[in-house]
This record gives sequence, C-alpha cells and structure tokens, in this order.
Amino acid sequence: MNTKTNATITFTAGLGLLIPASIGLLVSGVPTILCPFPMLTILPALLLSGLHLEKAAVAVPMLLFFVWCPGLFRGQAKIPARSYGLFIVATISTIVYFVVSWKWGLQYQGSRFTHVVGMANIVCLAILGFAFSRSWRRASSFGYSLFVHWILFAWLAWCAFPYLGELP
Repeated sequence: MNTKTNATITFTAGLGLLIPASIGLLVSGVPTILCPFPMLTILPALLLSGLHLEKAAVAVPMLLFFVWCPGLFRGQAKIPARSYGLFIVATISTIVYFVVSWKWGLQYQGSRFTHVVGMANIVCLAILGFAFSRSWRRASSFGYSLFVHWILFAWLAWCAFPYLGELP
C-alpha cells in the first residue's frame, strides 16, 4: 500500500474510536455495564462540563491514537516499544485500580456492574496480551499493528478504568 492509503486507513480507524468512546461515556447519564465511564473520557468530560463541552471528551482517545501512532500514517508495520510499555503499565495500573476501587464499585455501582466490567477488562487485557505477545515473537504487518493499536485505544476509550465510586 502507498503512504496515502495507509494515512487514510489510519485516519479512518482513528475516527472509528469515536464509537467505543461514545458508548463508554454518552449512552447513559450514569455508569452502566455498556457505558462504564472510562477514565480516559470521564475526566476530560468533567473538566469540559463547565464550558458545556463534555461530549467533546469522546474525541480524546482518537486524538491520543493519532499522536501515539504517527508511524501508522506512513504504513509502519513494527509495533513500537512504547506501545508494549503502555500495555504493561496499563495492565499493572488496571490491576491496582480494581484492587483499590473494588469496594467502592460494589457499594455505589453494584455487584453486577463491578463484576461484569471487571471481566470485560480482563477479556480485553487477555486479547491485547495475546496480540502483543504474538507481535513480539514475529514481525507484524501494517494491518496487524493498526489492529493492535486500535484494540488498545478502543479498550481505553470504552471500559478501561471505569468509574467506580460515588458520583459527583
């Protein structure tokens, strides 16, 4: 593929992150299993709420994807070391986050929400772990790198670090 095609595909994939971000933040006015208020969008939404721009927070994962993955616009196939690092840090942080916030999730969002969203995070991390380990052992293609990065940012946009606790 040529650079223009790679750039178009990467840009389209980035725009596609608006879907999981919108589902994770905008489907309901309170955290639900489908709309768990992930930290990557809820914090910007709270910061932008004073300007009545909270819905604009769904663009944050897309913008971070564009900044994080500039090589994809040029068709780069190799997954950069920083992406492995982000996955490792996000995995460890997720474990710590759930351990620390679990009781608040049970108290304020309920057992079903906390367990299902916790399991969704485990499934996402397992898929990402498999994908990253597969690319660690062998060369990846542009499409595979785009897929891995898209799944990583879709997880961050939809359900990573869900809102567990009392609502403001």
